[in-house]
Amino acid sequence: MLKYLKKYRLQCVCAPLFKMLEAMFDLLVPLVVASIIDAGIVAGDAGHVWRMAGVLIALGLVGLAAAVTAQYFAASAATGFAADVRHALFQRLAALSFPDVDRIGVPAMITRMTSDVNQAQTGVNMALRLLLRSPFVVLGAMAMAFTIDARCALIFMAVIAALGAVVAVIMRTNIPMMQGVQRQLEAVLAATRENLTGVRVIRAFRREEAQYQAFRAKNRLLTARQRRAGHVSALLNPTTYVLINAAVIMLVRQGAIRVNDGALTTGAVVALYNYMSQILVELIKFASLTITINKAWASWKRIADALALEPSMQSPASLAQPLAPDAPAVQFRHVSLTYPGAGSPALEDVDFSVNRGQIVGIIGGTGAGKSSVAGLIPRFYDATAGEVLVDGVNVKDWPQAALRARVGVAMQKASLFKGTIRDNLLWGRADATDEDLLEAARVAQAADVLAVKGGLDAPIEQNGDNLSGGQKQRLAVARVLARRPEILILDDSASALDMATDARLRLAILGLDYHPTVFIISQRAASIMSADLILVLDDGRVVGRGQHPDLLQSCPIYREIYESQFGKEAAV
Repeated sequence: MLKYLKKYRLQCVCAPLFKMLEAMFDLLVPLVVASIIDAGIVAGDAGHVWRMAGVLIALGLVGLAAAVTAQYFAASAATGFAADVRHALFQRLAALSFPDVDRIGVPAMITRMTSDVNQAQTGVNMALRLLLRSPFVVLGAMAMAFTIDARCALIFMAVIAALGAVVAVIMRTNIPMMQGVQRQLEAVLAATRENLTGVRVIRAFRREEAQYQAFRAKNRLLTARQRRAGHVSALLNPTTYVLINAAVIMLVRQGAIRVNDGALTTGAVVALYNYMSQILVELIKFASLTITINKAWASWKRIADALALEPSMQSPASLAQPLAPDAPAVQFRHVSLTYPGAGSPALEDVDFSVNRGQIVGIIGGTGAGKSSVAGLIPRFYDATAGEVLVDGVNVKDWPQAALRARVGVAMQKASLFKGTIRDNLLWGRADATDEDLLEAARVAQAADVLAVKGGLDAPIEQNGDNLSGGQKQRLAVARVLARRPEILILDDSASALDMATDARLRLAILGLDYHPTVFIISQRAASIMSADLILVLDDGRVVGRGQHPDLLQSCPIYREIYESQFGKEAAV
């Protein structure tokens, strides 16, 4: 935490200093009141009363100025700290590999970026203002009480010791409970995200009530955990009040005895009572601060855990070996892949080689491993066995930026970002000209999308919600084509397109002037029939390879897929 507060040293020093300056003026107030009573009211000196009243007003104004200044510095440090932590956290989470993201989960990331950072910001703000001020006032009031009467001041010491023990016990109990609350909050956020993104499916299957009850159960568990944590933290205020009021009773009784004995004046007893009231107020503040710091510390530990994450997949800074000009564009050497936590492998002993400029079709049923093959080429995941080579170099030896610049992937689920069509297409290549973007759109069969929506500067809503599924897929393909990758992977990225548009898209890609190596992953036989090499996957294994006519004769699974789409007569 100190790392992110370092650039706000001045604010972190000035905020508590000005709060303690305010506290010093507060500690003088009981002495002024005692003077008003003993030297003014009791002695009948009205002038002294008015002069001391002026001193009280001056102390109040100066204290107000100090408090406002302290609040400014504390807020400046806390908001700057939160912004820096959020930036660092976003940078760290964005650098994680696909397996890391799968393991942590998107809801957990969102909670750390929002709720946890907000809790930490509140904790820093409160700590800068009160963490030193409250103990300073408590100890200062006790010291001032000793200057008035040592015997009465012993009551102060006993109360402070008792309250310190109570606060320590409650903090020790409450921090783990607050961590549990944040974990359950992640579960509620995950359920919320799942239900909102899948609302159409929920309605189509009339599962509203079932999902509502499931969400309600998670929310009830969150409420129960919050209540348990709240019950523990709520003990602070009543315990503080009981102890302080018991101390006040003892103080008033002891003070009355001392006044009766002539050892104290009435003003001195009032001053002692005021000091006890100051301790009461500050301990109540400190109790609330303790609760806030408990929450902030629990959140900070979760943030710190996320900031400490290192990507499980590391890549070198530069390419250690030269590229082999005659090497295959992509080569799989007996590759197997098992996803973390999966019970069975997604790919087993996949072995094939693709030359530069070839068109490769990959087909198979749902769950056959087609997308897993696509994910290994740009190294979204690491093979658990075997090697994946791009231009003769193992993908693990490629610098990540260089490999991803060489490989372009258009996924089935097209993700577009809020902004304009131009903004989204420039993700492919930041220095692309308008002519480059329009050409990419033409090849991707998205020229009509630009015409209907209003050109490159047409607005795109978050996740492309103002576009149809086919429009989003075509713009996603255009975004990849704008990069002009040497290896182009279309991972079922035309699933929302009609057959005619899909055919025009494939013909346009075949006519590209720079002839990339193309992988077309599809469940449509028509999409891959003209490929130079077709790989047929079943349950993670390559069960057929070759061209369309050969596979119709030699691969039963390919023939079954083809016949299911074109009829048995077409396969004859």
